Amino acid sequence: MAAISVRGLRKTYGGKTALDGIDLDVAPGTVYGLLGPNGAGKSTTVRILTTLLRPSGGRAEVAGFDVRTQPRQVRGRIGLVGQHAAVDELLTGRQNLEMFGRLHHLGAAAARARADELLERFGIEHPGPAGEYSGGMRRRLDLAASMILSPPVLFLDEPTTGLDPRSRTEIWQAVRDLVAGGTTVLLTTQYLEEADQLADRIAVIDTGRVVAEGTPEALKARLGGDRLDVVVHDRERLLEAAEIIERVAGEPAETDPGTRRVSAPVAERVRTLAEALNALSAAGIEAEDVALRRPTLDEVFLHITGGDRR
Repeated sequence: MAAISVRGLRKTYGGKTALDGIDLDVAPGTVYGLLGPNGAGKSTTVRILTTLLRPSGGRAEVAGFDVRTQPRQVRGRIGLVGQHAAVDELLTGRQNLEMFGRLHHLGAAAARARADELLERFGIEHPGPAGEYSGGMRRRLDLAASMILSPPVLFLDEPTTGLDPRSRTEIWQAVRDLVAGGTTVLLTTQYLEEADQLADRIAVIDTGRVVAEGTPEALKARLGGDRLDVVVHDRERLLEAAEIIERVAGEPAETDPGTRRVSAPVAERVRTLAEALNALSAAGIEAEDVALRRPTLDEVFLHITGGDRR
């Protein structure tokens, strides 16, 4: 049984369509990423699946319960970390977790024991009030609070927005640890790197619809496998280099004048790389850097959505 099952989910606000018939299946013990720009429908989907918003149409089940007809059962089996930290900044991390435990009807002793366990699990050691914590530690405290009752399904709505790279990495590791323990995670994000790092499967959402779905590697494969990147020394010869690489690769090349980079998909890695370097050298074009790589999710997203400037 899927941990989350969605069929034809729709939501309209005053005649404006926010969700236009979304289908999703999330396997237990996996991370499922909802990827898309602002206004795509990611947060609306999460609010419906966590019973904070009623759908206008379609059906959705979480942990085997219908979000429309069995909201109490759904709420008892989920955790939610929203876009903004939901902790009391005047209380310490321990006091926050004990408070959440009591709100979940744990006894005083049980709440203290659970707080001790979660503080150790999430590496929260600062003794002062949460207002003194770093952004990454506050988000870890948020995650810990959402796990007071060890829910089988956890919703993370853009959990690393505004965090520095180190804090983002800390949150990623915390999520991996939760999933290793059997938790199912539905993650919304605007960061393609984040989806690539964490998600077992990804749904790309645009204007309220799922426009692509699959594993990160399968989505990247839609762009035709590997890519050749060449950074030229002389920006004035960028277009000339692009013409040479297009001829060798047999595919259209893309240029980025800011980084002096030419990029093109390639079918035969070694042959194309050797021929491209020989052709550039024969033309007197100096290459500062050359690399063969898989497509990025950024390229996949722009390809799928037609380069939406949002």
